[in-house]
Amino acid sequence: MHHTAANAATCAALSETFAEPLPGTAAVAGSWLCLEQRGPWGHNALVQSHLDPELGRALSARTDEHGVRIQLIRQPGRHADTADGKPRRVFLAHTAPGTGWLRTATVDNPAELLELDFGRIAAGHHDGWGRPVADPLLLVCTNGRRDRCCALLGRELITELAGRHDGSIWESTHTGGHRFAPAAVVLPSGYTYGRLTAPAAEAVLSSAAAGKVVLDHCRGRSSWTRAGQTAELAIREHIGEYLADALRVTGEANGQVTIGHQDGRSWQVAVREHELDPPRPNSCGKKAIRPTTCTAETINGRPTHPPQNPTESASPRS
Repeated sequence: MHHTAANAATCAALSETFAEPLPGTAAVAGSWLCLEQRGPWGHNALVQSHLDPELGRALSARTDEHGVRIQLIRQPGRHADTADGKPRRVFLAHTAPGTGWLRTATVDNPAELLELDFGRIAAGHHDGWGRPVADPLLLVCTNGRRDRCCALLGRELITELAGRHDGSIWESTHTGGHRFAPAAVVLPSGYTYGRLTAPAAEAVLSSAAAGKVVLDHCRGRSSWTRAGQTAELAIREHIGEYLADALRVTGEANGQVTIGHQDGRSWQVAVREHELDPPRPNSCGKKAIRPTTCTAETINGRPTHPPQNPTESASPRS
């Protein structure tokens, strides 16, 4: 993205100016629940929208308890500031490599979602809920009340993609990492992207449909911890692996992350956490901080390649 002088002090512009690394910054979530909610979204969208706030609080509590991430979504376009009782699309996804899935249903009353067994969903079971979705989804954060970068840059991306991939691209509430706007997540894989351009978004969707992952702009797979995301992307760069489900994190302890390949190979990645200078806001309007960065230092005890190999990552304090 090219930033004009007028927005040079935004969190996204500063993050890009200081070349803050993308890998390792994805939200950590093994399963996702996405509920269609038309109209405006507030800073805390689940309780500041036309969704009943009591229901929003209840859904937030239930999903948080089991580590399922909940998003409000809406179709691209104009959003009338009116409540409605129309049926809503709901998507449910599990991101684990090899056993992931994406399913959808339409509900008349979103309170029905409280009947879902979120413990089972977190463990990877959909129990026949809804119907399978063949094509991947791209959720682009446009939650402007949360951060203006998402409103400006996320909507700009949505506008550029208008008329393409109908039904596969949705606006979304906060996906984590405003300063990487335009920020987006692909379901069901959970691969998350930042500073996304329209051509890159096209590549991400077409690759995802073929079971592959685009490494440019990639922040990591939400299935893993941020250290795991860093290590997995380092191995992808190291061996040139693009099949989305070829790699998984099989162990993590004492700064050592074990990455396993579906063909039986395995690597030990030493990941170090440190802070970046200079301080900068991780969201517009917040005070400046030093973002924490994870770096893949060695693979099987050997130093990783010099900086042209993007194996560093920054994990947001948000």
